[in-house]
Amino acid sequence: MAAADPRFNEFVILQAQNAGLFLGQIPHPGTGEKTINLRAAKSVLDSLEMLAAKTAGNLTEIEEKLLTTALANLRPLYEKSVG
Repeated sequence: MAAADPRFNEFVILQAQNAGLFLGQIPHPGTGEKTINLRAAKSVLDSLEMLAAKTAGNLTEIEEKLLTTALANLRPLYEKSVG
């Protein structure tokens, strides 16, 4: 198991926030408006899923939980927005 790297957690949180912004869950910091950009949201979600696949078995318990939780929260929001 690899040593914890705080940059990993920060990266996952930033990407999850970006996805939330693109899914209209978080207001745009500049305008305060909530907008939806499904293409950008899908790109972020795909990147997080790729990250999970590529790092499987090489994360600390906390990193694994953070990434898994982010994906578990974002997938249904994306599916709801598309469907």
